[in-house]
Amino acid sequence: MNFSYSDAERAFRAEVREFLAAHLPPAMAHRHALGFHPLPQADLQDWNRILADKGWAAPHWPVEHGGPGWTPMQRHIFEEECREAGAPDLSWQGLRLCGPVIYTFGNEEQKARFLPPILRGDFLLAQGFSEPNAGSDLASLKTSAVREGDHYIVNGQKTWSSEGHYADWGFFLVRTDATVKPQRGISFLMMDLRSPGVTVRPIRMFNGMHYVNEIFLDNVRVPAENLVGEEGAGWRYAKFLLDNERTSSAFIHFSRHWLERARAIALRQKSGGTPLIESPAFARRLAAVEIELRALEYSVLRVLTHEPTSWDATAVASALKVRGSEIQQKVTELALDALGWQGLRAIEGFDDPLAAETVQNSHWPADVAGVGSGMLQTRAVTIYGGAKEVQKNIISRLAFNL
Repeated sequence: MNFSYSDAERAFRAEVREFLAAHLPPAMAHRHALGFHPLPQADLQDWNRILADKGWAAPHWPVEHGGPGWTPMQRHIFEEECREAGAPDLSWQGLRLCGPVIYTFGNEEQKARFLPPILRGDFLLAQGFSEPNAGSDLASLKTSAVREGDHYIVNGQKTWSSEGHYADWGFFLVRTDATVKPQRGISFLMMDLRSPGVTVRPIRMFNGMHYVNEIFLDNVRVPAENLVGEEGAGWRYAKFLLDNERTSSAFIHFSRHWLERARAIALRQKSGGTPLIESPAFARRLAAVEIELRALEYSVLRVLTHEPTSWDATAVASALKVRGSEIQQKVTELALDALGWQGLRAIEGFDDPLAAETVQNSHWPADVAGVGSGMLQTRAVTIYGGAKEVQKNIISRLAFNL
């Protein structure tokens, strides 16, 4: 394929840059550039609304549901420019995961009820899939939803729910029928997290930050109208959602940003009196990761432009997820290694992006805190969205019939 940019695409890039320069608040971009995850809730929602006012909040949504009608290359350019400008990533749970399920499988009332506030960032969502004993083996989930009249009574526990402490609503996989094959007894349920019986508890991560949670459900009454699609079809909807997540989980722009961050650190750091970037060993590592990243980018573009392939779509999504997550870990490790001894201050005292800036000095530049936090946060990318080992089994089964 020819991935060179057309005149129209170059003009579109200029339009995006002009918009970002005019509307992205500098303080918000600065906080994002530090490398912490997640940003304050206000930043996520404020930036979401700025983009929604422009009609750009959901580049991948169909026009009829509020998307801008962009080509895959325009979406790629937009995400690239946003990352380069330091714009926050919008909440994945609503815009990339739950929203597409609702506009694909939900009824008209659900589309009217949920899509506009998701699009504008008026509320945030939490994902309720994984459980303590049902992570990569999601079909073994135990959270039950028993129909009683016009409600489901939900009991169970979910874990690793990103941004659940921010969320107003959650989208949950629940077991509505325990007498059939596990995959056939699962349903997709929207749940108001302010309902009686819902308890959200923080999980503090080893980079000192809090962005994932446990959610306990104790006899929660959920209106039956919150069932998305058909009862018992939740496994199919979850596969649709996870294929979207794994394709997006290549995180091309994230990795390019961190690669350039590592390069910038290596330009200023000295090794034996010369810039680290001139070290042959470091330069080789930098070049090797850049080659891998460029190869991955072309693979993602082939998917986005619907290039014909004989490979199973789920296997392709899993392959992109595996490779993308490995590269995310490599580029953040590279940035931390480039810091040298300054990287030792990766955790203690740096669990808050604003507090970190108060100790900035010649020994601890502003980017030290975020690099340490970012490297630690990416330790999880080969696990969430489906562990790497499980993804490799999917690839071997669907792509190679092993």
